[in-house]
Amino acid sequence: MNKYVVKNIKRPDEQIIAEYSKLDVSTVHEAQGKMGLLSREIKSISSGAAICGPAVTAVCYAGDNLMIHAAIEVCRPGDILVISTIGENAIGMIGELIVMALMKRGVKGVITESGIRDAAQIRELGFPIWTKAIHSQGAVKTRGGWVNAPAVCGGAAVNPGDLMMADDDGIVVVKRDDIQSTLEASKERMRKEEGTKEKIARGELSLDFYQLREVLKRENVHYYEDEDQVKA
Repeated sequence: MNKYVVKNIKRPDEQIIAEYSKLDVSTVHEAQGKMGLLSREIKSISSGAAICGPAVTAVCYAGDNLMIHAAIEVCRPGDILVISTIGENAIGMIGELIVMALMKRGVKGVITESGIRDAAQIRELGFPIWTKAIHSQGAVKTRGGWVNAPAVCGGAAVNPGDLMMADDDGIVVVKRDDIQSTLEASKERMRKEEGTKEKIARGELSLDFYQLREVLKRENVHYYEDEDQVKA
């Protein structure tokens, strides 16, 4: 099996990343057809954290963080390290020292379907991490894997250079080839939401502006003036 590290990948334009950084995960997920979400089991260790940037992927064997160390070398400022594992595990494959090394490289954050440790120290450093578990058991460094290879993290396919977004609502991946079209769709969705907010502020009901009364009628939902009519 050919294991490898790809040193250089194509990354989205910085202006595109800046535009996406104004959006949120839920908006982008909806705008691209309700696709690209990673598992809800992968959660932020700090409330209010949000990141947006290109994926550098590390594919590791469960409990072995050798390829995370290899990935540090090829990370560039603004990258997001996405870690997938071959085999399920919740071992603390990243701790304070690796986080310090990633921060030195300018990495924005980590998304991992494995576990982390040194959570208090990482929170103090202010480094954003989305992880499946916090667990003191440490990793070994004995098995080679892949850096910047196609990966599956949290049930979603992630390729190097794809755009990753993570916030309090979860994590979404935007395929590199879809970045421009998804951005335009996301902006359009935001414009529509602004119009909806104006309707709500005017006191309009969602039943009316979403045209949901016909759905209630189709579903045979009846209106009664009071409880006595229901019992009659």
